[in-house]
Amino acid sequence: MSFADLGLSEELLQSVAAAGYDTPTPIQEQAIPSVLMMRDIIGIAQTGTGKTASFVLPMIDVLAHGRRRALMPRSLILEPTRELAAQVAENFEKYGKNHDLKMALLIGGVQMGDQVKALSDGVDVLIATPGRLMDLFERGKILLTGCNLLVIDEADRMLDMGFIPDIENICTKLPTARQTLLFSATMPPPIKKLADRFLSNPKYIEVARPATANINIAQHKVRVQSRAKREMLRHLLKADEVANAIVFCNRKTTVRELAKSLKSYGYAAGEIHGDMDQPARLAELQRFKDGVVNILVASDVAARGLDIKGVSHVFNFDTPWHPDDYIHRIGRTGRAGATGRAFTFVTDDDAEAIASVEKLIGTVIPVFDGGDGVFAEQPARAERPARTKRPARGEKPARAAKPVREEEPQPAERAPRAERPERAERPERSEPARVRPEREARPPKRERRPEPAAPDGDWCGPVPGFLNVSALN
Repeated sequence: MSFADLGLSEELLQSVAAAGYDTPTPIQEQAIPSVLMMRDIIGIAQTGTGKTASFVLPMIDVLAHGRRRALMPRSLILEPTRELAAQVAENFEKYGKNHDLKMALLIGGVQMGDQVKALSDGVDVLIATPGRLMDLFERGKILLTGCNLLVIDEADRMLDMGFIPDIENICTKLPTARQTLLFSATMPPPIKKLADRFLSNPKYIEVARPATANINIAQHKVRVQSRAKREMLRHLLKADEVANAIVFCNRKTTVRELAKSLKSYGYAAGEIHGDMDQPARLAELQRFKDGVVNILVASDVAARGLDIKGVSHVFNFDTPWHPDDYIHRIGRTGRAGATGRAFTFVTDDDAEAIASVEKLIGTVIPVFDGGDGVFAEQPARAERPARTKRPARGEKPARAAKPVREEEPQPAERAPRAERPERAERPERSEPARVRPEREARPPKRERRPEPAAPDGDWCGPVPGFLNVSALN
């Protein structure tokens, strides 16, 4: 089947052909005709299956007929992160170049004045994150009563980020008679409850079992100690001659430190995490797409939905805390029919986390041991001789024990001495016990009077008796 068989317009088919696509993916094949028929859709698809184009392409044809009005967008696409919103905007620019459609991007980290101006001129497609949209709505800068098409993308990610209450609030502001498209990689109970409340008789489309990893990705787990992670990463990057890769970490501090370490070893590494502002994050992504840097160290803010072509390897420097994040991390490789490899570093503390991942994907990830001919085992380091303990100050060092000579002749055993006869016990003396006389009590000592002070050079001691004179004369 080709895109022409899906009912798309000739102008749109030209844009698709110019982008280099001629055959739709399974999710596109099933979703595009239903969207053109104005049906609500629940699409369950793993990342890298062409999910974004499955709603962007039919939306362009649907919105080709109509008139835009100031402050009232005709359609709304909700994305969980600014990166995903920017990526969807790129798709609209690429496929809608032959249509007169106006688009606006409503995300945080960008000055609000330019966004308000774009809304005041009227837009056909509004791509927004829930937080910035609610902010402008409460300021009275946007009206949602004219929005007849709603897309909720990455719904399970919205749930993880706590956006479900905002989405419910937004849905109540939209017209009741509208078309709603919901896409998600998994269908947890809160997402199902959301779909039951705000979708009308939706068509359920599932192109892969929920939470399954792409079969084009060779998965490995690497047993490693925490302090040896960086060395192991450098070893794998060199041994497999990695052209480009994304390295995922659980913490922002780890992202910064690892990127700095890789640069110090001569690697062209970049970083992206939540502490960076929006222009800096987009610039770093563009550097990676352009090949200026070939290793991108990222937190999970970049894990979902980013469509970067040619990523051959994904490294989970930290085992993800949430099993769903594993699916979306490794989904950055093996896209559009290409093959890829994913390595997950597992320490002793990650036993529970990796067990949850394997339970979710329904398979045991093989342990990587370097036996496939591509990687070589790391040579074991020679053990250093144990250092002798220095003696404390004033303490003499212990002398080394003298080696025992082999077959040293032992002295002959001496004959036992003759036992001496036991001495006869002396008879006990029958002397009367001596009684000591009691001592007489001694008279108390007389206190010595202090001698009077004498002038310098005069005698002040007692007068000798033989002088027989008075000391006062």
